[in-house]
Amino acid sequence: MLERVRRTYASIEGEATPFYGLSAALAIALPLIVGALTEHPGQGSVIALGAYLVALRAPEGPYGARARNLGSAVLIVAVGAGVGGLLSGHTWLAVAAVPPIVAVGTAVSWIGSTAGLAVLLTAIRPHAHDIVFMGTLELIGGVLFCLVVLAPWPARRLRPLRDALADAADEVAGALDAVAQEVGSSDAAAIDAVQITNPDLAAVVHTVDWEDQRRAASQALTEARGTYALYRTGRGRNEPTRPERLLNGLARILHETVALRALIEAERRRPPDRNREWELEAHVAISAIAARLRLLAGAVRSDGESPLGAPFGELDSAAIRRLARQSDRIRRAGMAGDEDLVAVALIDQIRRAIDRIAGGVDSARRLVKAGMRIGFGPPQIPTPHPASTWGRMARAVRTRSPSFRLAARVYVTAVVAMSLAAALKLPHGQWMVITAMLSLRGTYGETINRIVERIVGTAVGSAIAAVLLTLAPGQITAALFLFVFAVVGFTLRPVNITYWFLFGTPLAMMLLDFSTPSDWTAAGERIWLTLFGGVLAVLAIRLLWPTGHVERLPGQLRRLLTAHAELVRASAEVVQGERDLLPNDLIVEAEESADAVSSACVSLGHERVPDEPRVRELHATIAAAHRIRDHLIAVTRMTREEAVDAGPGPEILDRIADRLEESAAALSDPPPAQGSADDEPEGKSLDEEFADLEQHLSAVARRRRDELQAGVGHDEFTPLQHALLQISGMRYALRSLRRDTDVLVRSALKAALTYEPPPEIPEPPRPPGAIGLGHPNLPPPPV
Repeated sequence: MLERVRRTYASIEGEATPFYGLSAALAIALPLIVGALTEHPGQGSVIALGAYLVALRAPEGPYGARARNLGSAVLIVAVGAGVGGLLSGHTWLAVAAVPPIVAVGTAVSWIGSTAGLAVLLTAIRPHAHDIVFMGTLELIGGVLFCLVVLAPWPARRLRPLRDALADAADEVAGALDAVAQEVGSSDAAAIDAVQITNPDLAAVVHTVDWEDQRRAASQALTEARGTYALYRTGRGRNEPTRPERLLNGLARILHETVALRALIEAERRRPPDRNREWELEAHVAISAIAARLRLLAGAVRSDGESPLGAPFGELDSAAIRRLARQSDRIRRAGMAGDEDLVAVALIDQIRRAIDRIAGGVDSARRLVKAGMRIGFGPPQIPTPHPASTWGRMARAVRTRSPSFRLAARVYVTAVVAMSLAAALKLPHGQWMVITAMLSLRGTYGETINRIVERIVGTAVGSAIAAVLLTLAPGQITAALFLFVFAVVGFTLRPVNITYWFLFGTPLAMMLLDFSTPSDWTAAGERIWLTLFGGVLAVLAIRLLWPTGHVERLPGQLRRLLTAHAELVRASAEVVQGERDLLPNDLIVEAEESADAVSSACVSLGHERVPDEPRVRELHATIAAAHRIRDHLIAVTRMTREEAVDAGPGPEILDRIADRLEESAAALSDPPPAQGSADDEPEGKSLDEEFADLEQHLSAVARRRRDELQAGVGHDEFTPLQHALLQISGMRYALRSLRRDTDVLVRSALKAALTYEPPPEIPEPPRPPGAIGLGHPNLPPPPV
């Protein structure tokens, strides 16, 4: 237990917010001091309570989003205070009215716990004759906090946007660094297994994991787009703004980086005696581009105060020039027959991809140099249609979703807690109710962690509050203590919620008892009531209905398979020339489907007895889905505007999409009457399609060699040259796509526990005379 408490306090979850803490402390302490000086401590404490309840929302994001969030909180507090005033003195009426409000706040995110706390904390006060007046006082407190916290933001309104853009650029630069480390490097598993205590040395020795960094970059871009969307004004501008163009440019750089890594992976499949002289230049060039991108991130974050560096056109990076010379040397060796033409095409593709990334960084530099400006105007915040909101709520009730089950569990727990407090006439029973209803989470593990954090923080905080309430000579001193606790508590709340319980408990206790201070025995009562509230939460998560995550898995996995099948189908259209680029909405839909499965996986891992085999299969499913999207991005980025004969590439993509769709159908309820995910559709099998691809690549390579021997210059563009460049890069990506599709299908079906996993599908043998990478058969999929 002591070790668990130590880990709880040592964990870091976010960054401190000193300005927010100071704003909350001022809005809470000023009414108390004014009330004490004017001999109206009760009215001052009501105003401070309104400021405290609104400050609990702790909104994030741009100025407009914060203002909207805090404005809704002020209205909720005002209405909640009015309802609580009506319930004051009517104990059993409060038992009937408060739990439904708490349950609705659990289900509706924009309401949250603010409504339930406002009603509960107002209802426990002595009955006031003028309910409207008391509600107005809490409204004034909420407005006071909004004015204090939002006052400096109009002048700093672009800071969240600049931070989001800079974070996205930093993460994309990290993806480039991860690719640079893989150029010419051997397996770093042995080095990564070594435990190095010095963090500076570990940062130098250990390599960056590509998949983790790739996901971090994608998530940073998604968050930056979400932040930018909150800045959009409703003036109907057709042309994109500079921040939007920068985001699109960073997305293109990331996609080119994904394609670059696929090409490097394909080149690494060549025999060990391959030409390695170009690898050092490629490593240096990619690292230099990543460093330039970090310079741009610093300039965006500091609003142009950091240096941008010289443009690529003026500097003409030495590493890129040397890489071009190495590529030309390898090309000439290929013309002379000393190098495999497929290997030559791969290295040429790598050089071209690095050139495109450098050009994208240079374009981003020009945008940053011009300044990240955006006009004033009301934020364009999408408002959900009431019909869609009611539809989602009705669907949640009909399907018994985990969110509905959590809301129902909170409702039952609040009813029990409030009934016990009313029946036993507990003087501070609200602490048991607050602990019980706010400690419940969607899973057993999360609930236990929150209960431990709350009980430990409340015990220590109550003891501190008891000592201070005993030693405080007057209300002014108590208000100053409150100011200190508010500053520390609201500042450290994003860092670790346990610190909030530690400092927020004496803050709440002293605030509620400000006008009528209690003695030290009340602290002991609160500790025991908090402990009992934790017991109620544990009983609720153990005895009430299951969380419902397992029941939803087949539908979530079916959506994942279907979304990736549509993405594969769109990739086939890009390769065929029917589309220019992969539709971004399909990429986002595939990412969201994987995120839903990932959230379910995390929730299953927090159960009292985690289903470890199922969790492992879900981890494999999510990882394979991420790799599949990377493979598809790589395939489509290798397809350029010139139309070439891609051979059986589109057919292979269509067959892979068929397999994903058939697997999704296998997860339907009820399952299809005929066929299964293992059935091969009519026509050629995937083995035959890949054999045709090998033969097509061999034929293109022979025709290209004949073309060069006929006197065509190696820099002169021809359809054969472009076809060789495209198909040589696509082949490895398609093989990797098939391998990860098999992993995805097998893991998804096993995680759903509906069907036996499909059998392994062997890699196709190399046809006679094929010209390739030297090792056609990739290692089997991981189990």
